[in-house]
Amino acid sequence: MQASTPAGSQAISRRVVAATVIGNALEFYDFVTYAFFAVYIGKNFFPAGDEFISLLMSVAVFGVGFVTRPLGGILIGAYADRAGRKPAMLLTIVLITIGTLGLALTPSYESIGIAAPIIVVLARLVQGLALGGEIGPSSAFLIESAPASKRGLYGSWQLASQGIAAVVAGGFGMVLAANMSPADLQAWGWRVPFAVGLLLIPLAIYLRKSMPETLEHGTAEHQPQKAGTLLRQHARLVTLALLALMGGTVSTYVNNYMTTFAISTLKFPAVTAMAATVMSGCATLVFSLLGGWLCDRIGRKTVMFVPRLAAALLTYPAFTYLIEQKTTSALFGVAILLGALTALSGAASLVAIPELLPRRVRAIGLSLAYAVAVTLFGGTTQLVVTWLIESTGNPASPAWYVTITSAIAAIAMLLMPEGRNKQLH
Repeated sequence: MQASTPAGSQAISRRVVAATVIGNALEFYDFVTYAFFAVYIGKNFFPAGDEFISLLMSVAVFGVGFVTRPLGGILIGAYADRAGRKPAMLLTIVLITIGTLGLALTPSYESIGIAAPIIVVLARLVQGLALGGEIGPSSAFLIESAPASKRGLYGSWQLASQGIAAVVAGGFGMVLAANMSPADLQAWGWRVPFAVGLLLIPLAIYLRKSMPETLEHGTAEHQPQKAGTLLRQHARLVTLALLALMGGTVSTYVNNYMTTFAISTLKFPAVTAMAATVMSGCATLVFSLLGGWLCDRIGRKTVMFVPRLAAALLTYPAFTYLIEQKTTSALFGVAILLGALTALSGAASLVAIPELLPRRVRAIGLSLAYAVAVTLFGGTTQLVVTWLIESTGNPASPAWYVTITSAIAAIAMLLMPEGRNKQLH
């Protein structure tokens, strides 16, 4: 049976993609904004005599947001494979709203004491639950909505939407840093991007409520094999997917850390550091779509493997160059290079993995691989990077983390089947 697609014209397909992308971008925007404002959040909720300890505690709580991702991947992914993609994606929007409210409205440590960091941790846990359950259903929905010859391009919007989130979050940071005093930015300015994200969430809910459903009615009920059995039969593929996603995850969160790295380690002005985030987000948006377009033409494996191998080889020289030069152009160039390589490879990966899985476990299989990879590696990246720089005294040390994980990911990609011509049964 061929995968169903939404009835109607190309305009409907574009609306379907827009609904998925806007919701996905808003969820990632709310999640990654924390990373961009980690310096300020640390001083508000985790005061310490040593600025390094405050920053370390802040990025550790950023990592807490990844703890519940596997749980979200399992619960919401299974829900999407049973009840449908649409209700699962509506649920993740509700959860991300709850988590973001906790971050935006919680008073500082000085106002309410120990309750402040506790609420922030709980808010991050809810955000993690939402994002853990978002990737599988939305990716499955995109490729199931696409014409067979354009699954790569449609699916690449999953990662492109994360680029949009980084551009908007970084853009807010630039505007705030340029127009507010450091004291006001520290006191309340960092809350503004979270509040704006909350204002846009009703639009995402409205768009998602109007989406069609791509999981055929009765698919789960008439499937002769249980989902758990089917998932175990594809354990090798899920494991390879986890390893393939690991490399992109570390690269992504090292790049997201670039704002904090530029401010704390390289001593760039906050506006310049935020601008680097915008450059990286633009690269993610553009090169994700390029990666999706390419993998429709030359196959998933080539587009996954070549940029990931390039990341393994080029990241350390790029970091060394940046540290030696310490110029704005070097900072922007490195951010764009790493963002482009990660986007090309990542877009192809997020298309290849769900299309290789059966429909019955498509959402939960991708959710599980993605959530575990992001929890084990993305959730610890900022903590590892901060610790590596402090303990080794070498500002380029984060690059070795990218190099090693990218090399492992490249091997996993070579071992995965090619899915470009596969029918979605």
